[in-house]
Amino acid sequence: MSSMDRLITIHQPRRLEIGVGAAAKVGEAVRAVRPLVIASGPTAQYVDRLGLSGEVLVIDDVPPEPDLPALEAVLERARAFGPDLMVGLGGGSVLDIAKLVAVLWDGDQTLRDVVGPNKVAGRRVPLIQVATTAGTGSEAGIRALVTDPETKSKLAVESPHMIADLAVLDPELTYSVPPAVTAATGVDAMAHCVEAFTNIKSHDLIDGYARMGINLVGKYLKRAVEDGRDSEARAGMMLASYYGGICLGPVNTAAGHALSYPLGTRLSLPHGLANAIIFPHVLAFNQPVAPEKTQEVARALGLGQAGSVETLKEAAVGFCRDLGIEMRLSQHGAAEGDLGLFAEEAHAIRRLMDNNPRDMSVADVHGIYRDAF
Repeated sequence: MSSMDRLITIHQPRRLEIGVGAAAKVGEAVRAVRPLVIASGPTAQYVDRLGLSGEVLVIDDVPPEPDLPALEAVLERARAFGPDLMVGLGGGSVLDIAKLVAVLWDGDQTLRDVVGPNKVAGRRVPLIQVATTAGTGSEAGIRALVTDPETKSKLAVESPHMIADLAVLDPELTYSVPPAVTAATGVDAMAHCVEAFTNIKSHDLIDGYARMGINLVGKYLKRAVEDGRDSEARAGMMLASYYGGICLGPVNTAAGHALSYPLGTRLSLPHGLANAIIFPHVLAFNQPVAPEKTQEVARALGLGQAGSVETLKEAAVGFCRDLGIEMRLSQHGAAEGDLGLFAEEAHAIRRLMDNNPRDMSVADVHGIYRDAF
């Protein structure tokens, strides 16, 4: 599948700061008069660590899975404030909203105008992304997603205008992330790498980032779950997440993320948890067409020989369960009668499903949901 001569484009933040205390680099990097910090309730506590000067406005009520009304509410306040610097301080949802606000607050375009690739007109203020979780890798990339409340589907925007001028990975900002969230977001970071690695659009260069990310998850995720103040493990997971974010740009995810989206929009499951539940099933489903790469993944995660599809699935489910993740959809509010609807919605997300190395029918998707139920 992988081919070195296929044309790809990689966008990365213009500057990356990683390590204990890196958050303080924000104030050193840009001197702003009116910085706008977009956060969530739990992440607003870190604003003082950024060393910002001037009149700072903090918007700290971005919900975990933001929809269009949530974005519009932030845009309204941003327009009233008139920032000269945009800072995202949080997990993937917050960082995605920061990207969108940075390119929409002072122009005539609406979110619906820019859905899809390369439709954003531009951006006039610097954008700094400070991650407080290790999962989405949103700080590394040029995509942002919000939920359409009418269709319960994800609206995806992709533009190089949304790349960060500075990305910050400070492991101290993840110390307070609970073990369950650490586990789920860590598996999400791994899923980004694995889905890009086994993707029909895979590329040798991206494979390198994916391998590094997968190996970091295998080495550090359990440690980060067991000891939230293990700065080496936290930094390792933030880097794994960042590598996953790079993988998303030119390659993107595949069936695993397509199947996770209805769980987020219909059941309100956090993105990381939804991906963690689905990950083992899609990894095993794709094994017959990507045996060598699947074996690499299994080895990095300590799953032993991949063996049969069923053996691999059981081992991968065990890996996630041992991290403390509840892997049964029935325990997360799913009703068995709704699985068919979820399957139809997931199968229709062709921008991701068409990347999968093995064709997946609606019946196949339904079967995975039943298996995870």
